[in-house]
Parts: sequence; structure tokens; C-alpha cells
Amino acid sequence: MYEVVSAGRGLEVRADAVLVSRWEEIAPHLPGVPRDGLRPGLDMSTDAVRLPQGARVGDVRRLLNAHLHLLHLAHGTLCLHAVALRHPAGGRVVVLLGGHGAGKTLVALALFLRGWRVMAGDVTLVDCSAQGLSPRVVGGTAAFLARPGPTRRWFPDLVPSVAGEDRVDLSRVPGLWESPLTAPGTVAAAVLVDVDGDPAAGEGAVGVLDGHTAANVWWRASGHLLERLLDDAPVVLRFLEDGEAAVRRLSLVRALARTIPLHAAWGAPELIADRIERLAHAAMPVPVTEVSS
Repeated sequence: MYEVVSAGRGLEVRADAVLVSRWEEIAPHLPGVPRDGLRPGLDMSTDAVRLPQGARVGDVRRLLNAHLHLLHLAHGTLCLHAVALRHPAGGRVVVLLGGHGAGKTLVALALFLRGWRVMAGDVTLVDCSAQGLSPRVVGGTAAFLARPGPTRRWFPDLVPSVAGEDRVDLSRVPGLWESPLTAPGTVAAAVLVDVDGDPAAGEGAVGVLDGHTAANVWWRASGHLLERLLDDAPVVLRFLEDGEAAVRRLSLVRALARTIPLHAAWGAPELIADRIERLAHAAMPVPVTEVSS
């Protein structure tokens, strides 16, 4: 028996030795879980998550993440497919959303070069439980994976030349991370990014998504950890979230869409970073045009 600790919450797990022997490889991909976040658990626990004997590392990670999704959801916290960054001056936090390949990492790197620090590399824990208060980032995944080709195109000095790798982990780039997480950060801005593939991209565009579209974006991002396929077991992770949990998530998603305007930005990473800085630093939101998709 083990306990996986994520953002101060414990998940009881029954697992074989692979969880311990490969923990250093697994932990960076679990949101809010530090490297020392695996502890001895209680043998008497009847609610423990049972990991299949002999499961491969990828399946162990996916199963744990699906159950962490449920654990945090029960406490009013969403596991969002998003990158979160904080500016050291004033503590402003921005959340970057977008599908795989949309350019979240590229925009995050552009913000990093302006002094921002990464709080979550791929999955961000956003606490929406406090009534009357803005949502807060309380943790996220420590891995910060980038596709070498596009990253070298925009930031050639940050990515080493590694033959044969489709993704590289930039989490060890000096100064990239706010580690350990100093304190939860109130979300100042949320941006759905779409990086143009041409380094000579023009002015790009920015707008605010209408409420319905924004809620759909938050909904997809908040179900990310359930939309995974296991390598070996015929388990549909989506079915782990029952109707009551799904309704709770929907309520949190709608609250997010009402509370935080979701901006959409297209263009080069530096251009989007410039727009984000203006959004996060302005006392009043910059003038934008509402758009829908």
C-alpha cells in the first residue's frame, strides 16, 4: 500500500514494485505530486486504487492521473490540460490552453524569456472551491515537454540537438521553474493559444471567446486526464467519472467561464506573449473583440 500526495491531498494506491522502482520517471507527469510524494499507505484502506500487476509505466501514470482527476474534482479542483506561469513581479498568473501542438510550450518559453516562471508544465490544478474568490493555481505537472523542431525554430538556444527524440524535457532549463511552488496563484488571465508556424508571422489576432465557446474549451481541457488509452488493459478511463462527478465538473467549468474571460490569441509566440503581458498587467482589460467558433 502507498499514498500518492498531490497538492496536499492523498490518494491510497495498491501497486507492485514498479511504482517504487520507476517513481522518478512517473512523478513528473502527475499534477501537484513532488518527487517525494510517494509514501507508505495503510493496509486497512478499502478505497485504495488498485493498479494492475505488471502494468507498464505509461499505464501506471495514466491510471494514477485519472484517479487524481477524481480526487481533486471532489474538492472543487480541476485538472486542466494547460500550462501555468507566474510573473515574479506582482505574482500575476496566466493559464495557457490549447490542444496538443497548439503552441502552449512555445508561448510559455516566450514568457519565460520575459521573466515569467512555469508553475505547471502540461496539467494545471485550478482550485475553484472558494466561494466569492477567483480561481487559483495550486500546482501542476513538473515535466515540461517540447517538440524539438518547432522549439528550435523559435528558440534555437534553448533546445539541445538530440537525434531521434520527438520530444525533449526542458524542465531543467535554469530559471524556468518556480520550484518549489511558493504559494497558490490567483489566475489573472486565461488564453487559448494558436501559434502560427511561420517565424515571420504578422500581427496575429486576439479576442474574447463567447461564453458558450469558452465553457466548451474549459470542458475539454478539464477532461484531459480521462481521454487517454491504456497500452494493455481494456479499461476506458472516461467511465471512471460517474454522472454525479461529471455534473460537478460541469458546474465548475461554467463557473470558470463566467469568472475568467477566455481570450483567444493567434500569431507568433513573441506576439502572443506581448498580448498576454498586457492582459495580465492591465488594471482594466485591454479592448478586445468577442469572437466565437
